[in-house]
Amino acid sequence: MLLKIGAVTLKMDPPYRWVSGIFSPIYCDNRLLISYPEERRMVVDGFAEMIKREGIKFDVVAGIASSGIPHAAWLAERLSKPMIYIRKKNKGYGRGKMIEGKLEKGSFVLIVEDLVSTAGSLVNGIETVREAGGKVENCIAIFTYEMEKAKRNMEEVGCNLLALSNFSSLLKIAKAENYLGGEYYERALEWSRDPEGWGERMGFE
Repeated sequence: MLLKIGAVTLKMDPPYRWVSGIFSPIYCDNRLLISYPEERRMVVDGFAEMIKREGIKFDVVAGIASSGIPHAAWLAERLSKPMIYIRKKNKGYGRGKMIEGKLEKGSFVLIVEDLVSTAGSLVNGIETVREAGGKVENCIAIFTYEMEKAKRNMEEVGCNLLALSNFSSLLKIAKAENYLGGEYYERALEWSRDPEGWGERMGFE
């Protein structure tokens, strides 16, 4: 689905550079999903099925600003759950809140993100909710790049991450359906083995 709507794109000379500074020949922009009603319903269906399958219990759905907010909203509506959203930084005026919406102390919060690379935003969200008195045991995402740094970060905060899709699946499908071929496939495969060191090895740093 992500390949079909063009959420996954390729760029080599130069490659993409993420906010984290990591260079990559492939980029997944799940923000495009908000413009596709059928596809975004598929995402919410997938989240609901995953929550049921894994037996995840929670009181509140939380979206990470900004890309996780719409998916959290649609999921909260589907499951008739309260929703909050978590800012990435203090808004700097008014009450200076990091969390918008009502969060009762002791509530279990399910955090929703659209895309996970290093999991830095998720960790910030988890810590923000916990500092406000909430409890976080699980986070869900549409897609994860399966980076080791993300795995370590989630382990450090003691939180489980579940995703509807991942980089390994993307590569297999992209190659099988001719979205990725030849040089791009090989470079993407090489990138997946060492995302943080790939840019330097390829001469982009």
